[in-house]
Amino acid sequence: MKCGRANENYRFESCLGVIIPDEHLSGCAVYPHPEHPVRTVLRPEGTGVPDTDFLLYVFTHSTDKCQAESSILAYAAHCQTDSEGRPLAGAMIICRETLRMERYTHEHFVQTVIHELFHVLGFSKDLFSQWKDCSLSSQAGIDCWSHGQVTSTDEMGQVRLYSPTVIREMQKHLNSTHPDLGAPLENKDAGSDGLSSHWEARVLQGSIMAALLVEPSLTRIDPITLAALQDTGWYSVNLSRAQSLVWGEGEGHQFGSVSTCRNSSAFFCKDSGLGCHYLHFHKGECLTDQYLDGCHIFKPLANASECWKEENKRSGMKGSGEIYGSDSRCFISNLTRLNNMIASAPVAGHCYRHRCTGINKYQIQVMDSDWLDCPAGKSIEVSGYQGFIFCPDNRICKYSDLAPPTSRQKADDLLNAGTSIESDDVMKKDMSTPHPSFIHRSSVTVSEAESV
Repeated sequence: MKCGRANENYRFESCLGVIIPDEHLSGCAVYPHPEHPVRTVLRPEGTGVPDTDFLLYVFTHSTDKCQAESSILAYAAHCQTDSEGRPLAGAMIICRETLRMERYTHEHFVQTVIHELFHVLGFSKDLFSQWKDCSLSSQAGIDCWSHGQVTSTDEMGQVRLYSPTVIREMQKHLNSTHPDLGAPLENKDAGSDGLSSHWEARVLQGSIMAALLVEPSLTRIDPITLAALQDTGWYSVNLSRAQSLVWGEGEGHQFGSVSTCRNSSAFFCKDSGLGCHYLHFHKGECLTDQYLDGCHIFKPLANASECWKEENKRSGMKGSGEIYGSDSRCFISNLTRLNNMIASAPVAGHCYRHRCTGINKYQIQVMDSDWLDCPAGKSIEVSGYQGFIFCPDNRICKYSDLAPPTSRQKADDLLNAGTSIESDDVMKKDMSTPHPSFIHRSSVTVSEAESV
């Protein structure tokens, strides 16, 4: 296609406000007459970016969007796709004010970048229609065809993502053989078409692709999300590297529905009260938020909720026998010493030491007590105390990849060791379409920005 005239206001190409360097762009010229070879070059052919399959522009700035929506940490979008719909380039904006907030650590930053990167790579409502089915192909990305419509509304009005690997991983996660168990998309941030670029929080709480990211130590790069990236048809994903998604595991295909979440269960709570976050690293309070549709879950207390932080121990806790430290976890209890002036204590989350003796088998220790067997799913009493401790089932000493930050390598070490999501053995780009040099088309198309 030849252009006969340039827009007099044209200055540069950009994506989400990030100016694309001219050397990354193909050339641009105007032809005064369609049959005449004489042309005026507006921009020479760019050199491109050699040996690059995907290019991400990262910009830290206080944009109008950052200022208008103070809760936004970052936002991103894909800028260009190839002939198969695969993103070739994207842009990510990190709101500068976020980096200045003391509560946002390096781990928060890494988590946010991974979330936004997954949006740009294909976990986006703007790209669902471009996903490819490579199930019958001998090599990922070769001889694939369109999945067609991968989203649909179920009989309860919930929009779900139906693609082969996602359905399989959902069935495995919820221990269900339901044939159409797609992964539900968030309904609270859906567009007019009903689509969202996030998982439904009631069903996939704690996923890296939930709309509301929680504490990094409580967020999982889960098998459902990696299954979705596999089903784009653009990547080969090693699903064995997914992190355990504890939320809802084995609870059946109706788990997380509004009709079933209103009653207290192993994952949901009722009304208000104190207890334990479902991973048992934190004390919790029964709360809801804008994404839970009125359902309540135990969220970490606002202050000093971590059982694994020894510095959280406080005066006056001797009456309940609490012990804080790297091997401590949260247990539902109403223990109080026999010689305590308080006749009985309310049931709430308390911190006690634990040690594993097998899969889903463990012992606990209360202040001044011996190590005690704590049978999963039952409650025990402790000598010298009145009340009980409830021993949670299928939570503690079951998942080898679950540990508080103090007993894991720091994020920098993880990244340097190649064990983060950027590791080659987690997700590999489909190399079926060679891109020896990366060059944008002259016109950059920007998708709708995804934010967190």
